[in-house]
Amino acid sequence: MNTLKLKQALEQFFLEDIGERDVTSQLIFPNNLQAVGTFLVKDDGVLAGMDVIQAGFSLLGEGISVELHKRDGDYVEAGEIIATVKGPIVHLLTGERVILNVMQRMSGVATTTYKAVQALNSDHTRICDTRKTIPGLRMFDKYAVTCGGGFNHRFGLYDGVMIKDNHIAFAGSITKAVAAVKQQLGHMVKIEVETETKEQVIEAVKAGADIIMFDNRTPEEVREFCQLVPAGIITEASGGITIENLHAYGQTGVDYISLGILTNSVKALDISFNIEV
Repeated sequence: MNTLKLKQALEQFFLEDIGERDVTSQLIFPNNLQAVGTFLVKDDGVLAGMDVIQAGFSLLGEGISVELHKRDGDYVEAGEIIATVKGPIVHLLTGERVILNVMQRMSGVATTTYKAVQALNSDHTRICDTRKTIPGLRMFDKYAVTCGGGFNHRFGLYDGVMIKDNHIAFAGSITKAVAAVKQQLGHMVKIEVETETKEQVIEAVKAGADIIMFDNRTPEEVREFCQLVPAGIITEASGGITIENLHAYGQTGVDYISLGILTNSVKALDISFNIEV
């Protein structure tokens, strides 16, 4: 992750949580009381967000040392200590919840992605994410997907053209929508077209799409549609795909499978923070 963007995001998270001050910790403990804190994993899974520990505590004050025992992308088992921090107990207690919240979600995304990649079990087809992320957390979610072995789709509306059903309906056709974009778009940005029928796939190919998505199609339909797309055009399947049926889609020859479940309904990985004075 970009360090500057990471710290900027964490600053906003801390401001929301701390406000003027951590009333409880500051009223109970003197500022110079030192403590040791450990991050303990309580579930099996894949880690993401170890830099959040380092960057997060660096924003809360001087004199905090962080030792990371694991790296992003590592598979860990319940009971493992992944990081140790030393410093003023006030700062450790003030920062723990925000850091845990971000790390637990990121590691949950990474773990879900890892499970999807394992279920897919393909040397050709890649798993990628979608824009179905919580506002403000996309940077974290997208990075976590890569820690789990997945790949990133577009980050937002600005870095890739994706012509969907509503665009097509109001433009009049795939051909017209693609033509309108190509008249104004620079050569560095790719054009993806969402399709649902064989006729739309053929039209998207003729229109010059760079990527063709097969939306809410069965594995059998995806296999058939892939045969209509010449080499040089990337194919993607999306919609109605679950961990349980991923392997079937992986046998179709499609290049990418995009999954909203990687980020929009993820279960956080259970991580705790324990203090020793």
